[in-house]
Amino acid sequence: MSIKAILFDMDGVLIEAKDWHYEALNEALRLFGYEISRYDHLNVFDGLPTRNKLKMLSLEKNLPEELHDFINEMKQQYTMDMVYTQCKPRFVHEYALSKLKADGYQIAVCTNSIRSTLETMMEKAKLTKYIDAMFSNEDVSKGKPDPEIYQSAMKHFGLKPEETLIVEDNFNGIKAAKASGGNLMVVKEVSETNYQNITNSIQKISFENEGIEHGH
Repeated sequence: MSIKAILFDMDGVLIEAKDWHYEALNEALRLFGYEISRYDHLNVFDGLPTRNKLKMLSLEKNLPEELHDFINEMKQQYTMDMVYTQCKPRFVHEYALSKLKADGYQIAVCTNSIRSTLETMMEKAKLTKYIDAMFSNEDVSKGKPDPEIYQSAMKHFGLKPEETLIVEDNFNGIKAAKASGGNLMVVKEVSETNYQNITNSIQKISFENEGIEHGH
C-alpha cells in the first residue's frame, strides 16, 4: 500500500517555534512568580497543549487553577508577538511542500497549538497554499499524545493509517503518531524536514511494504 498523504506536526517540524512556546508561557507564568525549567520543558512538557501544562503545574507546584485562563490568554498573546516578529518563510519547506503537492500527495498539519496560531504561522511561513487540511487542538477532544488528531486527518482524507506518513519531532507527538498506526518519520530539527528526507522515507516504506530487501 503506497503513501498518499503526509501529516506534519508544526512546532519543531515546519516552524522553529518550540522555544517561542516555552518563552511565552514562562513570560506569562513569571507574572505570578512561576517558571518551567529548560529541563522540564524538554523532558516533560514539550509538545503538550498549554492547558495540560498548566494542570500539571497546579498539581506539582500549586499554581492556582483560577489563574489558568488568564495565563493561557497572556501566553497566546506573547506567542503571537513572537510569531509576527520571528516567523519567516523557509525555502527548504516551501520547496518540500510545493514538490510533494506536485507529486500528488495530500498534505495536512496537525498541531497541539490553537487554530489561530496554526493559521497565522502557516501564513507567515508562506505554506498555506500547499496545505489541504489543518487540525488544531480545538478540532479534537484530546491533544497529543492521544492519536485523535492524526486519526481525524486520516478520516478527513479517507485513508488507512498505512497510507500516511507522519512527520514528528517530540516525545508526545511521536507517541500520538505511533498510536494512530501511521508511518513515522522523526526529525531532530526543522531543517531535516526537507524534500529529500521525506521522499527517502516514502521510498523506504514502499520497499518494506513490498518486502524487498533494501539495496537489492
